[in-house]
Amino acid sequence: MKWKHPPTIKIYEAIGAVADGRVEVSENSAKVYSSTRNKCYDVTYDPDAHAIMSNDNGSFWKGYIGYPAIAFLLKKGVVSYSDEAGKSLAGIAWKDINQKFKNDFDKALEHILSSKSEVEKAALSTLVTKVDSELKGLNFNVLGPKKKPPEGY
Repeated sequence: MKWKHPPTIKIYEAIGAVADGRVEVSENSAKVYSSTRNKCYDVTYDPDAHAIMSNDNGSFWKGYIGYPAIAFLLKKGVVSYSDEAGKSLAGIAWKDINQKFKNDFDKALEHILSSKSEVEKAALSTLVTKVDSELKGLNFNVLGPKKKPPEGY
């Protein structure tokens, strides 16, 4: 079984998680902390099987590769990352913003980007487009049974 492709905002969220230092990698697994730091997601990766698993809501309920898995792939260098572009997404309260816009990801992303300079937006757009293309090309398999997400805010 293959992962569905994620909404674009999930790539931005993953970049933010790496920029915030919320991704703790250990070999082929990771702990990825939410923007509130009240939840911790588990990511496991099997490069030989070309498969990955994360216990976030998007992965479990919607079937797309979620931001914790993408953050792991960014941190491990499996997909592209730029510290320079990433730093403009550090410190964002993703959960609060997504809630404010009732999980309308387009409106939430528009809100987030509205506070960025044209240079920051251009750098982020270039990086996100590259990561989006790389994820499509990699087309990861689902690794094992899906795991329920942690509870909390």
